Formats: sequence, C-alpha cells, structure tokens
Amino acid sequence: MFTSTTAIIILLVGLFGLLVMAVFIKSILGLVIISEKEVGVVVKKFGPRLHAGQLIALKGEAGYQADTLAPGWHFFYFPWQFTVHKTPVTIIPQGQIGLLVAAAGAAIPPERILGKAVPCNNFQDARQFLMNGGEKGRQLQILTAGTYRINSALFTVITSQNAQLHEMGPKQLHVHSIAPDQVGIVTTLDGRPIDDGEIAGAIVEGHDNFQNAQTFLNHDGRRGLQEQVLLSGSWNLNPWFVNVEQVPMTEIPIGHVGIVIAYVGKAHKDVSGEGFKHGNLVEPGHKGVWVTPLYPGKHPLNTRILKVELVPTTNIVLNWASRTESHKYDAHLSPITVRSKDGFAFNLDVAQIIHIGATDAPKVISRVGSVQNLVDHVLQPIVGNYFRNSAQEYTVLDFLSARSERQQEATGHIRKAISAYDVQALDTLIGDITPPEQLMVTQTDRKIAEEQRKTYEIQQMAQTQRQELVRATAMADIQQDMVKSEQGVQIAELKSQAVVKEARGDAEATKLKSLGEASAIRTTGKAKAEAYLAGVEALGIDGYTAVQLMQIIGERQVRVVPDVSVSSAGGGGMVDGLMGMLLRHEVKENGVAPITKN
Repeated sequence: MFTSTTAIIILLVGLFGLLVMAVFIKSILGLVIISEKEVGVVVKKFGPRLHAGQLIALKGEAGYQADTLAPGWHFFYFPWQFTVHKTPVTIIPQGQIGLLVAAAGAAIPPERILGKAVPCNNFQDARQFLMNGGEKGRQLQILTAGTYRINSALFTVITSQNAQLHEMGPKQLHVHSIAPDQVGIVTTLDGRPIDDGEIAGAIVEGHDNFQNAQTFLNHDGRRGLQEQVLLSGSWNLNPWFVNVEQVPMTEIPIGHVGIVIAYVGKAHKDVSGEGFKHGNLVEPGHKGVWVTPLYPGKHPLNTRILKVELVPTTNIVLNWASRTESHKYDAHLSPITVRSKDGFAFNLDVAQIIHIGATDAPKVISRVGSVQNLVDHVLQPIVGNYFRNSAQEYTVLDFLSARSERQQEATGHIRKAISAYDVQALDTLIGDITPPEQLMVTQTDRKIAEEQRKTYEIQQMAQTQRQELVRATAMADIQQDMVKSEQGVQIAELKSQAVVKEARGDAEATKLKSLGEASAIRTTGKAKAEAYLAGVEALGIDGYTAVQLMQIIGERQVRVVPDVSVSSAGGGGMVDGLMGMLLRHEVKENGVAPITKN
C-alpha cells in the first residue's frame, strides 16, 4: 500500500527524469522552444569570419545571424555552437507608428539622410533587407499599428514607449491628425534639392499624401517646402521625413472674393487677352495671378507658396476726412487742402464711393497688387489732384455757393479716370468745407448786414402793406358811409321834394292866412295908432309914456323894489342881509308880507 511520501518521491523522480531527458535532448538534439510572443535571435559561436564592417551573417558566418527563429520547437541549435536570445515581439499600438534604425546595410548616399525602403516584409526579414540593398541608419519606411517579429540584432525599433531614449517626444510617434478646419503644410527633409528660382517642390503623384516616402523620392520629389498640402484626416507620416505645420484654411468672407497670387506652379502663361496691357493673368495651378477668383467659403490653400488678396465686392466708401471706415483702406487719407483763385487755402472733406466687380478683381490686383495700393497709389492722387486743380478756377465764395455743381463735375471726371483701372466710381461727395476764418468773419458780417437790410425791407414792406390795409379799411368804411350818404341824399332829395311840395302847400295856405292876418294886423295897428295918438293928445308924450311903462311893468310883474335891502348906516352889514334873506324865505313859505329895512 502506497503512502503519500512514496507518491511524492515517485513524482520527484519523474520530474528529475524529465529534466534529465530535456537536458539530454537539448544537448544531444539542440532543441530551442520559442513562444508565440517571442522572437529567437541566433548568435553563431563558430564559423567563418564576417567581412570588415559586416555585422549580420548571411552565409553562416560566426556572429548574429540574419534569420530569426519563429515560435515553435527548433532542433540542432546546440548550446556549444549557438546562443539563442529570446526577445519579445514588437507591438505598435493603434494610433501610433514605429521608426527603425538599421545597424547594418549599405551606406546611405550623401545626398540623402534616410535609408531607402526595400522589400523586407516590414523589416521582419533581415536577410531580404540586406540582400535587397537595405541601407544602414535611420529608415525611410515606418511600421504602422500591428505586431512584428523584428531581428533586434539588426534593427532598433523606436516607439512612443522608448522615444525619450532616442531624443524624441512620444507625440512624434503618433499618427498625425489634421483638424477639419485646418490644412497641413508639408516640408520634406529628404530628397533632391529644390531647383534654383523655386521656393517649393512640385506636386508628386502616387505617394499617398507623403505616407509612401520612397515613392515620393522615386518620382523626383524634392527636399523642402512642398506645394501639396495635407487635408483633414489621420496620416502615417515619418517624422524623420516630413514636418507638418497646421494652419487655418483660407476663409473668403461674404461680400469679398480672393485673388490668388501663386509663387509656384506650372510655367507662366498669360491668358488676360490682348485688351489687357497692364498685367498678366494665368489659369489656376500656374505661377502668377489666377484669372479665376476664389468665392466666399473656406479653401485649403498652401499660404506658404501663394498669397490671397481679399477684394471687397460691395461698395467701398473712402473718406478724405478725419473719420475712417471699418475696412481701414482710408486710414491714411486726410482732408484735401486746396487753394482758390483768389489765393485762399481751405480744406475739403470728400467721400468717394467705388465698386470692384468680382470678374474685374483679378485685373485690379494684377495691375496694382492690392486694394490698399489702389487707394494709396491711384485714388488718392486722382481725387486729390482733381480738387486742387478745380479749386484754382474759382474763388472761395464761388466754390461754396456752387458746391453741387462742383460735386457733379468731380463725379464725372473721377468716374472716367478710375474706369481705366477696371474700377467703377459710383459717386463723389463733397462734405464739410472749411474756408479761411478771416474771410468767413467778413462774409458773416456782410451776411448779417444783408440779412438786416432784408429784415428792414421786409419790415418796411410790412408797414406799407399795413398802411395799405388801413387805407383799404378806411376806404371800405368810407365806402359804407358813402353808400349811406348816397342813400341819405336820395332820401333827402325825396324828402326835400316832399317838403317842397308840402312847403308849397303850406306857402299857399300861409299866403292866404297872411293876407287875412295882415289885414287884421293893419286894422288892429290902425286902431292902436289911433289910440296912441289920442293918449298923447290927452296926457302928452311924457305922461302917456309913463303910463305905458307902468302898464308893461304890471303886466310882466317886473320888480322895481328889492326883497331885501341892506344899508350900512346901522352897522349891521352882512348880518342884516342874511337875516333879511331868512325872513324873506319864511314869508314866502308862510305868506307873510316882506319887511324892508332901510
């Protein structure tokens, strides 16, 4: 019956037997076992010597062998003859790349800095690399994401994990990403030099956006700034081969066009036509000013090899004044100083409205280079000199008084002058005019006097009109009275006629009456005369006269003696008189006869 101790002993004996057998097999049969995540790098201890400068054996020489051991069991690699180094496989994570440095191979030509790419199964076949002319040093070809069995004796693989050991940053080993609104400007670090007179390498076909560097070089790709750009996306780029600078896309805002001035491209070929003698225009892709403008939007342009001039297609207002528009084209413009015919200097504020058509914009840029140059070198002298020349033909006061006419003349002249530059002049406006202060003081005084004179004339006219009104009113009133008078005259005439007729009737009646009364008066008078004669004869003239007087006094009640008589003899004076007046009044009231005091 077996005990546990016996079982343990048997197990240990079995394990020892297996170990002895393994040692025996390895020693006798040369067994090497390579796991799935390992690479067997073989070093041969005995064999022919390698040639000078040769590091990897291709023909069984002693040293590092080009061929590696794949996962599995390998026999006849006797320890006394071979040393097998088991190294981990190379893993390139997603979103990263791997760079390689070859320790052996042909020398890199002096005009190049990277070893050319050769067929070698992504550097997993060292023999093929060396036999196909692989070059020693930094390699042009890269490893993309994946797992690789690399002979570490020949190749050093640089990844983001060990980048700092090779004086590189981890981000340099990441897949290069271009943002959606950016464009990548590429500068290659290997290849033939750029031709004299050029600033960038021409576009090369077939290299898959610089990801296949060897194809780029095989098609005569040049070292330096490249005409081709990278658009948005992710690219497997060798940082030893290219540098990429991300810049924003070229944006053409609404109301503008972009005129491309290309410094590289196909040979210059003018397409402006016979009618345009002031510049050259080329088709897109050629060197020069492109005849086709860029319209509003975002464009992936290489701004290192071309320039885009923005040209407003809306109306542009330029002020020769102290104010400046938001576009700033008129920032250097100032009021125009002119001199009049009578020798006075004064300032003018002028506004010029222009328009540049989209199809005319390339011609304008080809001629003057930019809109700012158009303003500074074309519009400023045209507008300024016109007003300086025009002002000399008029006095200051004439210029001020005929401002609208001067404005119309300026519009026509400037429109014609600017049209030669393929620019439309829409309107010319004269703003503030600043005449000499002394002249304006005199003019102001004169104007005030003139206005006062006009005021006096108006007042005089008002007074005259007022007099006319009063006269007319009086005449109207008189006319009314005249009408009344005329009517009164007519009425009076009618009345007088009636009175005349009545008077005639009365006269006839009076006549008849007078005849009767006269006869009676004559009879009475005759009788009185006879009585007077008889009285005279009887009493005499004096006596008859006294009798007649007394008769008249009595008939007419004439007072001969005063009611109150005051005498100074008694000394009473005024008191007696007052007492007499009171007594008289009492007598009248009570019927008592008056008393007379002498």
